[in-house]
Amino acid sequence: MKIIICGAGQVGGQIALRLSEEGHSVTVIDLNPDLVRKVTDRLDVSGVVGHAAHPDVQERAGAEDADMIIAATQVDEVNMIACQVAHSEFNIPQKIARVRAKGYLETRWSDLFRRDHMPIDVIISPETEVARVAVSRLKKPSAFDLSTFLDGAVSIVAMALPPDCAVLNTPLRQLTELFSTLSAQVLAYRRDGKLRAAEPDDQLKAGDLVHVLSTAADLDRTIAIFVGERKPVRNVVLIGAGNVGLEVAQLLETTAPDIRVRMIERNRQRAEHAADRLNSAIVLHGDGLAPDILEEAKVGQAEAVITLTDDDRVNLLSAALCKQAGCGLTIALAKEAALANLAGRIGVDVTLNPQTTTVSTILRHVRRGRVRAVHVVGDGEAEVLEAQILSTSPIAGKRLRDAGFPDGSVVGAVLSGGVVKLPQGDLVLNADDRVVIFALSRRVRQIEELFRVSVDFF
Repeated sequence: MKIIICGAGQVGGQIALRLSEEGHSVTVIDLNPDLVRKVTDRLDVSGVVGHAAHPDVQERAGAEDADMIIAATQVDEVNMIACQVAHSEFNIPQKIARVRAKGYLETRWSDLFRRDHMPIDVIISPETEVARVAVSRLKKPSAFDLSTFLDGAVSIVAMALPPDCAVLNTPLRQLTELFSTLSAQVLAYRRDGKLRAAEPDDQLKAGDLVHVLSTAADLDRTIAIFVGERKPVRNVVLIGAGNVGLEVAQLLETTAPDIRVRMIERNRQRAEHAADRLNSAIVLHGDGLAPDILEEAKVGQAEAVITLTDDDRVNLLSAALCKQAGCGLTIALAKEAALANLAGRIGVDVTLNPQTTTVSTILRHVRRGRVRAVHVVGDGEAEVLEAQILSTSPIAGKRLRDAGFPDGSVVGAVLSGGVVKLPQGDLVLNADDRVVIFALSRRVRQIEELFRVSVDFF
């Protein structure tokens, strides 16, 4: 595919990296020549310096024969107009825009983005995506990452293994014997900072960060076996009442009304705005780093605290203070990878990276056709893909052991005839089956080729 990416920042740069590695023709547009130079110097992509919404700039980027434009600049209006120009002047078939302002995203304004108004095929809201991830963490507090596939029939949960974990020092191939009724499969694990695809003879160690696929029915049992039981979340403190914080609070009120929410916001105007928009949450005006306001919010009695301010340093430090005060689970929004890497050392259990979440969402739409879902693991080191087998695919009709899945990839589950099946060598892969696969980033393109995505649907 020929793809134009507007914005060479963290999101645009990560998307350019992933797509260029997979052989797509990518051109990046940005007003900042240093950002364009940085991306083009380290990646096999083209770069254009200029305003992404200007027709002449898009023309120089090759818009006349582009298949897709991804507008991911920091300015909503630039992203929206860039898509309008791409449609009106160049008839680019697929247009994706990152839109952050909630005022554009209310249901009553949905007609704004119709094809005959402002034609945007996919709108991605980082705040909404991060809020959903944050709430999912609260529902499974023992996990530091959780994603669902096959219409919710399976989940992939990431957990840090404690010293008393029941599956330590046991070859993975023997886990089915130890837990014969458990519908779960280890896909990958991180040890000493390196992410590895799981092999049958591998053994897990205390401290490993493990990614496990489980059926929905066995998810709670899987978590209990790997990391033990954890008290359910009933009291949550949110620090930061900006777009993300307010989104999380509203989502909790609608999807988890049994969870009591307290919110801290240092800006009085934002605190009052949040109080007006929320029904049951208690909003406190104060500094999330101040011991007295943390005590007033009862962070020591909370099962979870989520820090969601615009400052990564404040988020991490505030979460660390809450952990020190006795909070069970601390989650911090951290956009900078260097800071996120410090989280575990200071008592922060989970970090949320809006860039990674946005990249996952964009890739799901870039890989349209028979790739139905994508979840980025870590800092783009791997992906979990859900793909549907075509009748023309070289793997259709083959047994799993003969399908040719490359090293660095692990098949997690197959949905066939409405039934979820865990991988076995004799399992036959049929047309229309849906497969969940973990793959290190260097193997993603090979996985897509097995499903003939690039030939039949791009």
